[in-house]
Amino acid sequence: MKISKLFLALITPFVVSACATDAVPVDQNPAAAQQGAVNQADCTKAQALPQRGCSDTVTASFDSNGTLWIAWVQQQHIYLQTSDDGGRSFSKPVRVNADAEAIAAHGEYRPKIKIGPEGNVYLTWTQSLEKRHTGHIRFSRSTDGGRTFSKPVTVNDNLDVISHRFDALALGKNGEVFIAWLDARDKEKAKAAKQEFNGTAVYYAWSDNGGASFYPNKIVAPHSCECCRLGVEIAPDNRPLVLWRHVYDGNIRDHVLSRFSDWHTPGPVQRVSHENWKIDACPHHGPGLSITDDGTIHAVWFSGAPDNQGLFYAHSLQGAAEFSQPYRLGNPGAKHPQVLALGQRLAVVWSEFDGSKNLVKLIKSDDGGNRWTQPEIAEATPDAADDAFLLSDGDRIYLSWQTAGGYRFREI
Repeated sequence: MKISKLFLALITPFVVSACATDAVPVDQNPAAAQQGAVNQADCTKAQALPQRGCSDTVTASFDSNGTLWIAWVQQQHIYLQTSDDGGRSFSKPVRVNADAEAIAAHGEYRPKIKIGPEGNVYLTWTQSLEKRHTGHIRFSRSTDGGRTFSKPVTVNDNLDVISHRFDALALGKNGEVFIAWLDARDKEKAKAAKQEFNGTAVYYAWSDNGGASFYPNKIVAPHSCECCRLGVEIAPDNRPLVLWRHVYDGNIRDHVLSRFSDWHTPGPVQRVSHENWKIDACPHHGPGLSITDDGTIHAVWFSGAPDNQGLFYAHSLQGAAEFSQPYRLGNPGAKHPQVLALGQRLAVVWSEFDGSKNLVKLIKSDDGGNRWTQPEIAEATPDAADDAFLLSDGDRIYLSWQTAGGYRFREI
């Protein structure tokens, strides 16, 4: 009896190659770890030394020992650096992928990095393909503290040259690795059948053995917006949550949440925002998500609805089915909100341009998001700049911001 490849794909998790490639420490001028602005013309030279100033994006994460890890891209390679002094100095760059590949690292795209409690290092990124807006979700891990990395594998088990993009990475309490992304396979099937299909879909894959292998891809929900980042977290009960911009009938693009029943079973789609923003295009604005130890879910998002524009925040208390009344954070010119909750302390940052400078605005709450401070300017630069991100070492909240004038990292 012949068994179809499709059937095998449905029952067999794919395996990350056991072959590890050496993480390549790159010789570099010792001062380069402290550098600010770089000559961009030098960044494109074939023999250019890796410098994080050559990258538009930097992604940061803490490990359980308080070491700061950053990941960035230069000339089709991902590099890692660590800092044991809060970002004042960094180790020499280490190359992750031995073979060059087209890695998306701009705007809402960037490699993601997480470090497990056992010290394993996990990375995902979007590999750009030859057609516009197409890609594959890639994964690599290190089981020896960043000294060597597995050969990158493609996580999406549909290998058509279509859109698999905007990856998001989270780690469970028992070594689970959860990866979600936006996927166009169902849209392409509908197109082939001459049927309509709004947006794309949210798909995921997960591993219960620290990324050695993954279960087959599963859909979280159809009809996600095509180009807005995902919010992904693991709840205190060790179940995933995914937040995304959804496409409702009539091209209404508001936000929804799925609370998983278990790792194999996404929960129903729950509407979070109700601005009823109707737009026949992708807004390029994804939501932010954070969860506290007591299970409270905190969400931020952008809306361009004509009568309800700006940034918004809402929360859902532990066990609550509904979210609070949205609170307006920023004006219509604000974008890319990020939220981080640490107990009752919350911080939200977003990007603005005042006509001459790129700004990072900050607002805080000390009572779980019920009352907020007035917005303040946390950072500013006349240079080109990435959006700002928040992260925590478990005790404090930090701001991570890549600018053309240098990388900025500080407690807020």
